[in-house]
Amino acid sequence: MEKFISIAIDGPSGSGKSTLAKLLASRLGYVYIDTGALYRTIGYFVRNEGVASDDERGIVECLPKIDITMKLVGGAGVVFLGGNPVGTEIRTSEISTYASNVSKIPEVRAFLLDLQRNIAKSNNVIMDGRDIGTVVLPDSQVKVFLTASNDSRAERRYAELVARGDDVTLEQVKADLCWRDKNDLERKIAPAVPAEDSVMLDNSALSCEETVEAVLEIIRKKTH
Repeated sequence: MEKFISIAIDGPSGSGKSTLAKLLASRLGYVYIDTGALYRTIGYFVRNEGVASDDERGIVECLPKIDITMKLVGGAGVVFLGGNPVGTEIRTSEISTYASNVSKIPEVRAFLLDLQRNIAKSNNVIMDGRDIGTVVLPDSQVKVFLTASNDSRAERRYAELVARGDDVTLEQVKADLCWRDKNDLERKIAPAVPAEDSVMLDNSALSCEETVEAVLEIIRKKTH
């Protein structure tokens, strides 16, 4: 039976997890799974149902109505809601708040867990999130916890949002990141903490390419 390789990239918001994971997947020919998009899609659905982001009971009651799937398209997992692919509509600051709040709910995490794990059973995958190495794929051969300073993360996320046309300030983005860090770290279910066997990498002073090379070296050491 073929043994597939799983690479877990965890870390706080704005640390560059998704960009790193996409580039690594492209270099290695692995399937990239953006787990954050799954939680954002749940948040997006709930918001459209008129349910508040902190209404736990209302969110749980929405779950049976949510038709969410992930299909492999061009070597990456694309999230579909009600049969339609989701895009930039799940990348707003409002949906970030929803995503952080719904991710604290045990029923939501259970709802998405099998969907994430099943893809890794039959593919070499790179999965990024906040609890991939601790909960979703605890047996991953490679676990990296990516960190960066608050200022570095805020500047990166601000540039990303402005490039997309969002009307935000750097101060607002930094405040949102700090709020989400606290929310993710303090949740009772699957808090955003490194796995014991994670390799810690602070990329505050690293370029995107330098970060990729650093993680490729980690992967080489762990898989050979």
